[in-house]
Amino acid sequence: MDTIFALATARGRAGVAVVRISGVAAVAAAARLMGHVPAARGLRALRDCTGNLIDEALVLRFDAGKSFTGEDVVELHLHGSPAVVAAVLRILGDDPVLRPAEAGEFTRRALANGRLDLAQVEGLADLIDAETESQRRQAVRVFSGALGAIADNWRKKLIRAAALLEATIDFVDEDVPVDVVPEVRDLLMDVRAEMAREAAGVRMAERLRDGFEVAIIGAPNVGKSTLLNRLAQRDVAITSDIAGTTRDVIEVRLDFDGIPVTLLDTAGLRETDDLVESLGVARARARAEQADLRIHMLLDTNIPPHDLEAGEIYVKAKGDVGNSGDLAVSGLTGAGVDDLIALIAAELTKRVASVGLAMRERHRLALLRAVSSLDAAGAGLDLDHGMLDLIAEDLRTALRAVDSLVGRVDVEHVLDEIFSSFCIGK
Repeated sequence: MDTIFALATARGRAGVAVVRISGVAAVAAAARLMGHVPAARGLRALRDCTGNLIDEALVLRFDAGKSFTGEDVVELHLHGSPAVVAAVLRILGDDPVLRPAEAGEFTRRALANGRLDLAQVEGLADLIDAETESQRRQAVRVFSGALGAIADNWRKKLIRAAALLEATIDFVDEDVPVDVVPEVRDLLMDVRAEMAREAAGVRMAERLRDGFEVAIIGAPNVGKSTLLNRLAQRDVAITSDIAGTTRDVIEVRLDFDGIPVTLLDTAGLRETDDLVESLGVARARARAEQADLRIHMLLDTNIPPHDLEAGEIYVKAKGDVGNSGDLAVSGLTGAGVDDLIALIAAELTKRVASVGLAMRERHRLALLRAVSSLDAAGAGLDLDHGMLDLIAEDLRTALRAVDSLVGRVDVEHVLDEIFSSFCIGK
């Protein structure tokens, strides 16, 4: 493989900037910058080809097999001046044995060299993008290899079941002293139950990663935009005593007790002859139906609708003018807003309780393929032993689906998409 280099920290002025070099020529290339590369770490003066001092850097060296990529790696921890970084990158770019890294190439090499499995790579991508504490915790679980570990456990059980069946097939013409079907059935049932549970949690895991949508809906002029501004703690929506001020859906990204939430302020729901407002009302209804949670703002004169679905929230609007009820809120004064936030967070926390380790649609589809194969194998076990060849093939299909989770097989088509989301220095 080529030896590659890149800035591993964000561009711009900073206290420290890190330039990473990875590959068989990493140490030799670094030596041309500083003379002697430290065995592990040390301060070194970096100089250009004419001997002029560029910077004094902390240099870290990682031998092959002990680095992030699995290759020889040298990291240059520079003073974070854009001029210093540009000078070092220019010198490295002029070195004929080096080339600039592509997006995600360091991580891709870690995958190729067995330092990470594909699920860990996806966990790393999620960790880089994490904005809230719950997203960080979930990403760290996957990045630490938890999904790979459970996949390995499934693989061992399925291999055990397959081996038992293969032994029975090999001795089909002889009396086999032990009936393997009960043990095989138990193994398949255990794995299937765990896989089905993981697959069922993927949809909610995706919402945890991408953020839940919470729509504020109600009649015109009940204080939806004022409440949104209060929740966002800034003026993001125009407020007015004139009904119908909000014509489009306004979105605000927030963090509620570590859970990512996108609040949606929608047009007031009413019949109107105003063409623009009617379009806004139609859009509001559509977005509200798609949202994960809806906050219905009601006035005293409103009767709470009887068709509220489980998990939806209704509040008494304009709590500053004497409204009372289970939950009266006022975006103007802030009354009841903390209780509303706690209620939203509690509802969403219940929903994420089902989240497992599988977090992507790719994971869900692989798990469903495996579950389908195990169902077929289980049905075959209920018949006579003439089905053993077909059952063994079903187990092999399930094993391939498990292997695809962690990147052992059938994942080449997803690699480019995954690594394109990484920055150059990763």
